[in-house]
Amino acid sequence: MNRKLKILVVEDEEAILTGLIDVLVFHGYEVDSAIDGNTGLQKSLSGQYDLLLLDVMLPGIDGFEICNRVREQDKEQAIIMLTAKSSDDDIVQGLRFGADDYVAKPFSIAQLVLRIQAVLRRSNACVLDSKRIDIASNLSIDVENLSGKRDSIDLHFTRKEIEMLQYLSTHSERPVSRDELLNKVWGYNKNMDIETRTVDIHIAKIRRKIEADHKQPEHLLTVRGAGYRLLVEGT
Repeated sequence: MNRKLKILVVEDEEAILTGLIDVLVFHGYEVDSAIDGNTGLQKSLSGQYDLLLLDVMLPGIDGFEICNRVREQDKEQAIIMLTAKSSDDDIVQGLRFGADDYVAKPFSIAQLVLRIQAVLRRSNACVLDSKRIDIASNLSIDVENLSGKRDSIDLHFTRKEIEMLQYLSTHSERPVSRDELLNKVWGYNKNMDIETRTVDIHIAKIRRKIEADHKQPEHLLTVRGAGYRLLVEGT
């Protein structure tokens, strides 16, 4: 018998928290919760959850700090942030701290559940097509250890960044669209009609790590109207 996947919801608004718990339990998940940042951080660092659903604005430690602290300990933990719809800064900051995705308030329950399912599906798949990605003579990625090296600089990646690099390197002969990345890396169905900057922000994060000058990239290029292309030596 398969175990139930376990989700931690950190949310201080009681009505929202109760609604989220009811919905997630209805969909077959085991759910734990916290109503403040300090308790949320303590539980998040325990490593016993398949996914963390973190509100940004919390009493005590905020959701950004929880995400950041978790990423320092565990680069593979699935994390979704709940952000204020009007705040692009929240979205960018949450993804820079290593969240897999974000859902903006007010949100559709149906779409939230679909996105949770997609992140969990990809997170539990753990597909490693290769152990190493050699992008250039001075730039290589160690897939299994979520690390890399550019010249003498040590690089560290989240699982989602590695999955993006894997997919882009596998298809390095062509540009890959945002929709394709959302489908193949995040697991979102093509008919979900998602408005998200997740791909663009993850691309920006990767560029800051692998490029000598992220404003003038040499390896991870934007192909106008087509998407993103990773240039790999030999292709």
